[in-house]
Amino acid sequence: MQTLFRGKHFITLQEWTKEEIDTLLDVSYDLKMQFALDRPTDYLPNKTVFLMFFEQSTRTRNSMEAGITQLGGHAHFLDTSNMQIAHGEVPKDTAVILSRMGHAIACRNCFWKEGNAYLREMAKWSPVPIISMQDDLYHPLQGIADLMTIQEKRGKNTRGLKVSVIWAYATTHKKPISVPLTQALLFPRYGMEVTLAYPKGYEMPDWVIEQAKKNALENGGTFRITNDQEEAYRDADVVIPKNWGNWVTNESKAVIDNVLEANRHWKCTEDRMALTDKHSLYMHALPADRVNEVEDSVIDGPHSAIYDEAENRLHTAKAVMALTMGGR
Repeated sequence: MQTLFRGKHFITLQEWTKEEIDTLLDVSYDLKMQFALDRPTDYLPNKTVFLMFFEQSTRTRNSMEAGITQLGGHAHFLDTSNMQIAHGEVPKDTAVILSRMGHAIACRNCFWKEGNAYLREMAKWSPVPIISMQDDLYHPLQGIADLMTIQEKRGKNTRGLKVSVIWAYATTHKKPISVPLTQALLFPRYGMEVTLAYPKGYEMPDWVIEQAKKNALENGGTFRITNDQEEAYRDADVVIPKNWGNWVTNESKAVIDNVLEANRHWKCTEDRMALTDKHSLYMHALPADRVNEVEDSVIDGPHSAIYDEAENRLHTAKAVMALTMGGR
């Protein structure tokens, strides 16, 4: 077990070893048990985490705010439109100043070709951990909660588990690629047989595919791509149908275009769930574009694990903060 975490940045799980991720999961399970028993877990008394949001949030903000409170600390919610960032203050100055006032800086910045670079720049100058609450490339807090949920439902030995990450039609906004990208990199490291399915035009960056295949090769998993959604559903143990924007092929911020509308049929339905294993899981990071992405009968049905998945955002966020802000 790895035990040295204090001050470690949490920007992508790809930069954490499996041993470190396993420790993170062990702490998450323990914190969840203590929460169930209503036992105090004040591991971070008088510690402050700054939560910088360039965009809206429900699960991420509340899991971090509730999490730090339950650990005995305090969160400062920072809407960046009301910070001096709006007047041009650079990441270096923001990171240096906030790091002198608190014990961690968490940030959500999903702007394409800006978000991850912003977090990396803060990490260069901050002596306290930078925690990604999602950027344009990665969503490690979602990824670790997803892995925890899969292990809870299917056992900790996930080798050979068939997991399909599937694009789905949605019109709410042009979503980042960070959730499926994180899953594509993480799940093969745990021996899963991962299928990434999408219609043409919604590709991931080439370096992601190369790294996912390498992760699979090194850890006894597999990774493949298909443009056939039925193929992705067939015999799957876990399906994660979720929309993402075509940022790689079209950097326009427009939500609806011809490529999107040509793929309205990419939707999670009861008929497609019938193709999966009879004990399969339906997962989604939420918020889901109900009716467009998924039928209500599926997301509210017996295969759905969405609320357990969402709750695990709390326990895993607490584990990240407890280890990186406290720990040793």
